[in-house]
Amino acid sequence: MPGGRLTQQERQQIALGLADGHAYAEIARRLDRPTSTITREVMRNGGPTAYRAEIAHRATGHRAHRRRQAAPRGAQAAELPYGRDPEAVREYEEVFTTVMMASGAPKMMSRVLACLFVTDEGSLTAAELVERLHVSPASVSKAITFLESQGLVRRERDERRRERYVVDNDVMYQSMIASAVATAQLADTARQGVGPLGAGTPAAVRLENVARFLDYVSESTVRAADQARDVLHTQSATPPEETG
Repeated sequence: MPGGRLTQQERQQIALGLADGHAYAEIARRLDRPTSTITREVMRNGGPTAYRAEIAHRATGHRAHRRRQAAPRGAQAAELPYGRDPEAVREYEEVFTTVMMASGAPKMMSRVLACLFVTDEGSLTAAELVERLHVSPASVSKAITFLESQGLVRRERDERRRERYVVDNDVMYQSMIASAVATAQLADTARQGVGPLGAGTPAAVRLENVARFLDYVSESTVRAADQARDVLHTQSATPPEETG
């Protein structure tokens, strides 16, 4: 199986495969590459509908150049815990960020969330986020405020009284519940329109149907989140070996 970075010709084949409606696994098989490589390549370069081979090839070169410029002396010798490959971790962060952006989250908020999720502690201070992401404290503060409003992070104080931003096992559960509550509120708002518009009128019927639909989605989301909550606390059967 070939290794190394994707060539421009391979990126053109990826673009053709996406245009023909092929799945990532099929494109990967044709290029004799891991499916994960194709998934990362597409998601960090616009997603399946916006992927362009030429743009992706240039963007990859620019990213590599920026990393070389930003890397401090001795960075290549630094080792990550558990024997992780720093380049693979950076690539995964980019994919996570791109997928979050595709779901509607702003770029900085997506970057902060990805950065928090890839830390073993699941928490960072504002200063640590500023250092890791090379952004301003104001950008971090704005991102945290947004993520907190979505139930995706929480704040806590450590033993040194520093504020830390946390993504723990319950973050996704709390976020799903917050989303369900927002959906239920939208359902109530839609239902309130029936009176002013007149029961039985086309607009009122439309809003009534929307309200019923959103009620069902909200209730189903809460039910599914409650049923699956234990999954978030499942421990790995085999503890990882510390190699780094």
